[in-house]
Amino acid sequence: MSRSVDPLFTPFTLNGLTIPNRFSMAPMTRNFSPGEVPGADVAAYYRRRAEGGVGLIITEGTTVDTPVSTMAATVPAFYGDEALAGWKRVVEEVHDAGGLIAPQIWHVGITRKADAAPRSEFPSAGPSGMVMPGKKIAEPMTKEEIQNTIDAFARAAYNSRELGFDAVEVHGAHGYLIDQFFWGGVNNRDDEYGGDAVARTRFGEDIIKAIRKEVGDDYPLILRYSQWKQQDYDHKLATNSEDLGAFLKPLSDAGVDMFHCSQRRFWEPEFEGSNLNLAGWTGKLSGKPTMTVGSIGLDGEFIAAFGGASSKPEPGKIDELIQRFENGEFDMAAVGRALIVDPEWVNKVRAGRFDELLPFEATALGELA
Repeated sequence: MSRSVDPLFTPFTLNGLTIPNRFSMAPMTRNFSPGEVPGADVAAYYRRRAEGGVGLIITEGTTVDTPVSTMAATVPAFYGDEALAGWKRVVEEVHDAGGLIAPQIWHVGITRKADAAPRSEFPSAGPSGMVMPGKKIAEPMTKEEIQNTIDAFARAAYNSRELGFDAVEVHGAHGYLIDQFFWGGVNNRDDEYGGDAVARTRFGEDIIKAIRKEVGDDYPLILRYSQWKQQDYDHKLATNSEDLGAFLKPLSDAGVDMFHCSQRRFWEPEFEGSNLNLAGWTGKLSGKPTMTVGSIGLDGEFIAAFGGASSKPEPGKIDELIQRFENGEFDMAAVGRALIVDPEWVNKVRAGRFDELLPFEATALGELA
């Protein structure tokens, strides 16, 4: 490390919410909620990250109230009395530890494997029924199904505020439902939810507007989006800054307070001819605050982790994070795998205890430490 970490420990205010530092906990699916209900162990898991100095915790993806929103019975729901009571306990534990927390609300869409998911009698849902370009596995969503899903996102955001969460994040990335509407390869609808890249933002835009109607204008709303898809890591929704700006505008105008810009490696430039990463371009084009994410503090990216790869701490990447932050490229940074293995990661970085940072081992995905 050659740079001071102090800039990353300045407060940031997002739509009235003052966050004590620039680090968030990235949302990471953990599969430790049997029956789709988060238990005391989940609450303790998030409390430890609040005690460890995280400025804003963003929970694992939590599913909205449709029969086909989830991929597994161990993924927590964000509806139903029992699941919401579990989330209330999470909020209380995090707040008791002095932390801030937002749920990430989610619908997996056509990537759901119906025969392995709860409520398997219902077919999976997607804009055109395609899981990959040219690979149709279900019928396109009807207008009624689309509206019911929009309403489910709005109810989830309402529940977020009612339960005392400090903000809400909408998952619009990684090839899940909202992103499936964004992606022309799997959205060939000929109604108002299809069309060109700007027209295909309509579903996400309607969700954001519905959420704003439920929670008001003074509740922080974050949208996570990505260029890459789990079905195609090299895909780009926009191949140049002009197209990206056009894509972002309707979403920004609908009421997004912050864009959470998901990359596999935060240090990689998004377009040729500029060093700006996705968050840097998003902030420049939208005028909204941004959050960067992607292998922060580690030498390997997260996709490889699911194949069993480990990653070592790499403080030099924190140097680059600070440099990019000081250049105004983003406002916050989301930390993922490093926080799975080490609840104290943020406190260690703040104190300069870089020799104490822990490596990430894939076995960590099998426990809730």
